[in-house]
Amino acid sequence: MAELQIVIPLYPDVTHLDFTGPHQVLCRLPNSKVTVASMGGQDITADGLTFANLADLSKVEHCDLLCVPGGFGTTDAMLDEAFMAEIRRLGTGAKYLTSVCTGSLILAAAGFLRGKRSACHWAWRELLLPFGAIVDESRVARDGNIITGGGVTAGLDFAFVMVAELAGEDFAKTLQLSLEYAPAPPFQSGRPELASPEILATVRAFLDRGKQARSEAAQKAADRLEPAL
Repeated sequence: MAELQIVIPLYPDVTHLDFTGPHQVLCRLPNSKVTVASMGGQDITADGLTFANLADLSKVEHCDLLCVPGGFGTTDAMLDEAFMAEIRRLGTGAKYLTSVCTGSLILAAAGFLRGKRSACHWAWRELLLPFGAIVDESRVARDGNIITGGGVTAGLDFAFVMVAELAGEDFAKTLQLSLEYAPAPPFQSGRPELASPEILATVRAFLDRGKQARSEAAQKAADRLEPAL
């Protein structure tokens, strides 16, 4: 059996947990290879951490599973024609198209989510609509070969769903135990419907500072969209 090729494309200002969480899980899959790549193999800085020795995205020949992380850099990445061309190229030949957080906006901007259900970070879900996507508020959403995780930490849940798909539920459970993935958050404030009105208002005010730019970028990307599938 051929080795399963998993590709995680990075871009400036990506959120590192969006890909390091899934990477930690997916790299344990048997008979698989996870390649983390960027344009030109450039180093990527994410929230103060620098990721180096990356593959050149344009030189990655193909993948079976494309996993696109999100982050504040999504705004610029959606309009980066060279980067988006590589996402379309790799995604068109992939068996699975996946994302975490606002990575789904990049899949949408590539033309993969028209008429498809997709998850996204709660603050940015509505930006999927101009691309013809169907917003799904689930922590992990599936529509055929498209599997998307919601906000940042949903990447771990997504990864275990993916492992169960590829290697079976028993293996996924074994891996879950080996990594002691047993989340028990100290506060019930991880979703807008759980947070207090005061906390929700504070977070919305912070995120709203970049809302106009991201909304404009999403609309611009949607206006020039040519469906990839």
